[in-house]
Amino acid sequence: MFNQLGGATGNPNPNNDLEVSSPPEDTVSALEFSPASVPQTFLIAGSWDCRARCWEVESSGKTVPKAAQSMDGPILDVAWHDDGSKVFMASTDKSVKCWDLAANQTMQVAAHDAPVKTCHWIKAPNYTCLMTASWDKTLKFWDTRSSQPIMAMNLSERCYCADVDYPMAVVGTADRGICLYTLEGKPAEFKRAEAPLKYQHRCIAIFRDKKTKQPTGFALGSVEGRVAIQYVNPINPKDNFTFKCHRSSQGNTGGYQDIYAVNDIAFHPVHGTLATVGSDGSFSFWDKDARTKLKSSETVDQPLTKCAFNHNGQIFAYSVGYDWSKGHENYNPAKKNFIFMRACFDDLKPRTT
Repeated sequence: MFNQLGGATGNPNPNNDLEVSSPPEDTVSALEFSPASVPQTFLIAGSWDCRARCWEVESSGKTVPKAAQSMDGPILDVAWHDDGSKVFMASTDKSVKCWDLAANQTMQVAAHDAPVKTCHWIKAPNYTCLMTASWDKTLKFWDTRSSQPIMAMNLSERCYCADVDYPMAVVGTADRGICLYTLEGKPAEFKRAEAPLKYQHRCIAIFRDKKTKQPTGFALGSVEGRVAIQYVNPINPKDNFTFKCHRSSQGNTGGYQDIYAVNDIAFHPVHGTLATVGSDGSFSFWDKDARTKLKSSETVDQPLTKCAFNHNGQIFAYSVGYDWSKGHENYNPAKKNFIFMRACFDDLKPRTT
């Protein structure tokens, strides 16, 4: 009955997943679990409400809010330091701050001339640094102790998505460009790739080779309900392919189909399978090698904006909130934002061949 009062319809949790307590006040823009170096499990979420929040996830699935920090603009990305003591937060206020979790203090560690879209921590054998990419069309690398970057590179356009898995980094830009970087020794541009998708890039995630466990390619998601699987050096050109997802199957009368954005992609850290979340309000699990869908969820009554696996691949988390994909006229302030978690290890096991 109370749902009707706010004009909200539908079940906000049709998948019966665990709800994270005290969620953000606005849409979640970044979601990251703590690294393996930390004995407990922590979850960080960055939001359009200009805050980053930290929860401890207990083994029962109970979430305990631990701390929060704000910035002067919406937070667009978060990244953990490899030792788990700090979190980096990138904001539309054109800066990146480092949040020392134990002291609960923040300090600015990076700056751009426009909103910072992504931040990633790089841990190489001979150096560590923070990689930031911005709508000012630059990619910068910082040692976090200096106000000047170690290195800055021009991008062809604004950064829309990026990922790092040492020794590889990849950036997707507003002109549908893809730029690959090698991080060995020092960061350097490796090659610019042809855009495999015809519509705006939304998310990108690096995957590893099954045998060597080395980064070997990436999955790119677009606003046109499609994901491209691309190898950096395909053995066979047919190894690269695209697949459709986050599209309506029902109600396509007269040959029409509703097509939604792929908002995020995450690879399972153990199985190498992947999850996608979309503006249609669903998540799906996929096996790219068998080219098959492993599972699709029930549809939530709002878009899914981000997703993440914890370091050992036991927990899958996803955020629910409006992504403005249907404009201001479809914004309903009565609908709350949620973060849900579910046990996922078995659901993401690859197809046995």
